[in-house]
Amino acid sequence: MYSKIGQLQTAVTLFGLMPSRNIMSCNIMINTYVRSGDLEGARKVFDGMTKRNIATWNAMVAGLVQFEFNEEGLSLLSEMHQVGFLPDEFTLGSVLRGCAGLRGLDAGRQIHCYVMKGGFELDLVVGSSLAHMYMKSGSLVEGEKVIRLMPIRNVIGWNTLIAGKAQNGLAEDVLDQYNLMRMVGFRPDKITFVSVISSCSELATLGQGQQIHAEVVKAGASLDVGVISSLISMYSRCGCLDDSMKAFLECEYSDVVLWSSMIAAYGFHGKGEEAINLFEQMEQKEFEANDVTFVSLLYACSHCGLKEKGMEFFDLMVKKYRLKPRLEHYTCVVDLLGRCGCLDEAEALIRNMPVKTDTIIWKTLLSACKIHKSTDMAGRIAEEVLKLNPQDAAPYVLLSNIHASAKRWQGVSELREAMRERNVKKEPGVSWLEIKNQVHQFTMGDKSHPSSMEIDLYLEELTSEMKLRGYVPDTGADMHDMDNEEKEYNLKHHSEKLAIAFALMNTPAGVPIRVMKNLRVCSDCHVAIKYISEIKNREIIVRDASRFHHFRNGKCSCGDYW
Repeated sequence: MYSKIGQLQTAVTLFGLMPSRNIMSCNIMINTYVRSGDLEGARKVFDGMTKRNIATWNAMVAGLVQFEFNEEGLSLLSEMHQVGFLPDEFTLGSVLRGCAGLRGLDAGRQIHCYVMKGGFELDLVVGSSLAHMYMKSGSLVEGEKVIRLMPIRNVIGWNTLIAGKAQNGLAEDVLDQYNLMRMVGFRPDKITFVSVISSCSELATLGQGQQIHAEVVKAGASLDVGVISSLISMYSRCGCLDDSMKAFLECEYSDVVLWSSMIAAYGFHGKGEEAINLFEQMEQKEFEANDVTFVSLLYACSHCGLKEKGMEFFDLMVKKYRLKPRLEHYTCVVDLLGRCGCLDEAEALIRNMPVKTDTIIWKTLLSACKIHKSTDMAGRIAEEVLKLNPQDAAPYVLLSNIHASAKRWQGVSELREAMRERNVKKEPGVSWLEIKNQVHQFTMGDKSHPSSMEIDLYLEELTSEMKLRGYVPDTGADMHDMDNEEKEYNLKHHSEKLAIAFALMNTPAGVPIRVMKNLRVCSDCHVAIKYISEIKNREIIVRDASRFHHFRNGKCSCGDYW
């Protein structure tokens, strides 16, 4: 009884006073310890038992997997099998979640064989866990096959399929499955909504996100902290920071995830001071920050040039909160140092940090080398990226840009030749926006859009008006060896300019324009959009690969620091 109402100490005291303990009382204590997060206490009871039943093993395996001790959970399954206990549907559900946590496809397939031999393939919980394991391990096809073969698909099955597609970056498929789920009569729950809202974030489809939000309210899921956190992220990534804040303030119950989501939203929009203030409020309310909170804080500081504050937070995380920095934290610190011009310090941090490097942290430093025109270091850092991934286009492109800005065209030519020889492909710049629930996509010089001729004419007139206001095309931003007229033509037809022109032609005056881009906005487009916002008296919100830019009255929220 005491274990069920959360009175752990009372339950432990009574358990200690029992003259004899049977299997049931021990199982209750294992579950009590697990619910309280005390795996050491649970394991002590488990190890002290002379007799165990299947429920004992299940409780211990489930506890280990719940707290992400996945290898230990799988090891216990093996031990359980050796002493003669056969896993049931509860054991299988737990160990499959453990395989998913480890992305252990081989171990998962072995358990799948046991599922088939034991006749568990028709069990809905086992089937959903099996599909989840495949999808989390990157094998979407096998996961979908398991779900198709299930005799009945319940909400758990739908959620597994939708979450699997979301985890594998198939955001459009997520929305299709969500609509199909509703068409066949299943009601989405809070788990469904988290996956679907996250997909709207990835696509930056504000209209669809708002529709899902309305459905969340109708379904009575608007008080769930996980759903609210997803809404905060969705509105933020769609460029609606005020709506993120509204969702945050309206939530009656909050936790560290909710606060961290709002801090991240501020950081993504370049509101470093606001992110710091929110963190301070969070501490006052005695919410304990976690590693995700500090990633958001460090990101916010790096994008606002708050070097000293950022380094203070890194120390606070380690010394006060005793959190072990992950690669993401080090990457944020490298970005912070690199943007401020402390390139040697950033390189030393990477080479001396206790975690394994990846291409992202090296490319972060490489981008800083481009900003500060450090050619020698850039060459050295590019080699580090290529050691890890020889097919990565980023080092070639960034080095090429550094050479081009110094008009070293021979170096540019050699790099492009190397890319051709090694079949390395540069990711094309793509911009997109949503108008009346329809997504319009543009690439540089795009002629495929039905309105391409009208867009060209509109841009000609707009560019002429911009020049009258003082705009001078930054031909240095075009990294090709050609005359200025050709460069100016290319600049005029960058994807974000095409998207903004189309939006100006097709939206009412005064309505904010929201454009998303897969790459970083170039310096010329950044200047041009400031002019456009002033001429057209429009707020233009651009999300690039790095952050949000809010252009208003000829100024950008980033303060030209991006």
